[in-house]
Amino acid sequence: MFKKILVLIVFNLLIATSSYSSLDIKARTAILQDYFSGEILYEKEPDRSIYPASMTKIMTSIIAFDLIKSGDLSLEDKFIVSEKAWRLSTSGYSSMFIMVGDEVSVRDLLYGIIIASGNDACIALAEGIAGTEEEFAILMTSKAKELGMDNTNFANSSGINDPDNYSTVRDILKMSRYLIKEHPKFYKWYAIKEFTWDRTGGDPITQGNRNPLLYKNIGSDGIKTGYLAVEKYSLASSLERNGRRLIGVGSGFETKSSRSKESSKLLTYGLTNFDLVEIVKANEPFEKIDVWLGKQKNVDVYIKDDIYKTIKKAKKNLLKIVLKYEGPIEAPIKKDQIIGKLRVVYDQELIGEYDLLALNKVEKVNIFTRLIKSLNYLIWGDV
Repeated sequence: MFKKILVLIVFNLLIATSSYSSLDIKARTAILQDYFSGEILYEKEPDRSIYPASMTKIMTSIIAFDLIKSGDLSLEDKFIVSEKAWRLSTSGYSSMFIMVGDEVSVRDLLYGIIIASGNDACIALAEGIAGTEEEFAILMTSKAKELGMDNTNFANSSGINDPDNYSTVRDILKMSRYLIKEHPKFYKWYAIKEFTWDRTGGDPITQGNRNPLLYKNIGSDGIKTGYLAVEKYSLASSLERNGRRLIGVGSGFETKSSRSKESSKLLTYGLTNFDLVEIVKANEPFEKIDVWLGKQKNVDVYIKDDIYKTIKKAKKNLLKIVLKYEGPIEAPIKKDQIIGKLRVVYDQELIGEYDLLALNKVEKVNIFTRLIKSLNYLIWGDV
């Protein structure tokens, strides 16, 4: 038995022509992540405390989506609109214009929150789920802690002025990533540009989505704008293009125009300066390893998770993958047995290490065959 290291250059790593450039986003705080690799591509004071404004509504929706997924809530369930909820449709806040005593479906309330950014819809949904908005805010904060949003506290469901409703762009990123990963069907609602609410006691009201990036030809499909006088403008944004997804969050943009321009610049920066490299797909065989004294001469190996790395375009040739194991591997081998390591190396630095698992079992040959193989090995070095 001997130690074996197999070095594989990732096949499609050609040096790109575009250059890696610095970036300054005109916001108080911002962050950009490559969704599949999870790598942070840009950050500017990402842990600075902010008032998340209407980006809060992402968590309001998540609570509902989780309950729908678990079967504890239905899109067709209806909640009665309270006076508290109705008042937010009459005081100048963004709203879907529900009326006191209306019975509104969860589906319509979610559309009102996601597309029209209705504060009234947030309270109606919160009260319908938890009894009071205060109790609902406790659910929101509990979920935030579950997601590792350690610098976040939610005091209401809409994000309107409250000093106890605070977060960071890093935490908003974690929340947005969870939404996209765990609720991909519902996430598509964030790309809808228009919602018509057939309200009680009046003509239908049609409102457009407030996310400015949906109207640009950059592939944006979400997520949520925000504004408070004390915080200025904010935006959690995402786009998908050519198999890549980026998530950006910024807060403290001075104007609506700046929010749109700088958020677009942030996402475009990630597309033009980096490439996503797929190393391996989860649970798929990608290499064979020699077996000693087995009924098969080799065993397929796999990794249990997708592995992606985001690499600067001008540096992609520096990426290598290394398979390290004591080989050949002696039979018997159990299915899913750890038999080595996959190491991802970038510019001679280890940037990831993962277990190599046997895709199938390999039984040991009988004693007579083992004897013959041992003699062959002693004489010829044949395994």
